[in-house]
Amino acid sequence: MGPRRAMLLDRRPGARVLDDVDLGAALEVCALDPVGSVLATARIEAARSARLGGAGGALWGYHHGGALVAVCWAGANMVPVVPVEDPAVVSDALDAFATSAARQGRRCSSIVGPAPAVLGLWNRLRAVWPGVREVRPDQPSMVIDTAPSVSADPQVRLSRPDEFDLVLPACIAMFTEEVGYSPASGPRGPYETRVRTLIDQGRSFVRMEPGSDGAPRVTFKAELGAVAGGVAQVQGVWGEPERRGVRLSEHGMAAVVEATRDHVAPVVSLYVNDYNARAIAAYTAVGFRQVGSYATVLF
Repeated sequence: MGPRRAMLLDRRPGARVLDDVDLGAALEVCALDPVGSVLATARIEAARSARLGGAGGALWGYHHGGALVAVCWAGANMVPVVPVEDPAVVSDALDAFATSAARQGRRCSSIVGPAPAVLGLWNRLRAVWPGVREVRPDQPSMVIDTAPSVSADPQVRLSRPDEFDLVLPACIAMFTEEVGYSPASGPRGPYETRVRTLIDQGRSFVRMEPGSDGAPRVTFKAELGAVAGGVAQVQGVWGEPERRGVRLSEHGMAAVVEATRDHVAPVVSLYVNDYNARAIAAYTAVGFRQVGSYATVLF
């Protein structure tokens, strides 16, 4: 999008800022694509509990024909949900979200969600939001809603609160390897708080093994980063580099799937970089199948 396109966008009406009374309708929009929208659904459900004013973000909506047809969560991450078939309506919704985003200025660390919406929104914002670090345009979105195809690792279990100091370094290593920088910011930092919260919520899974000094260490981990609408999205899958190649991830993920489907949600999802052939093969072996594509724009 060039300067002229940016100027034209700025003259368009933006999306309407939704309030608490709109949350039910927003969740109905997300329910049209429960796997693709799980990140937004989780935030909207949290907002419904805490009320939008204390939810750490804003919710934008686009109406067509008098009905809410698309939404966009604008918080630490921007998550557009546009489950519409009419290309003209999709374009108008993305124009509206891009106009609101351009006027607000960039406050998010990423745009993430179903690839068509994310890439369409980014194409409209690239001229007015500089500083992009990376665009990942094709991240297969995979799901499993049956028993896994491989045996579950009996040593994979929920993390315990007293294991935070062991789990956090593995989480930081995963994030740094995946994104390219360390998220660590101190004992009470946002990343550290999120890791602790996931442990406390029973959404952090680990396999522990003794190290050369006999002390326990994490050799496999995964978290349920978003749970909403009958879908649990697995994030942060990581295996210790020295133990890769021995199928820890396959059997570890099978254990995560079994526990999640038994106690959390019937559908387990994840998204993975298209160039990570080893991970895609492992997830496929577990029984995951691709149902779409995510995209992520990192700042």
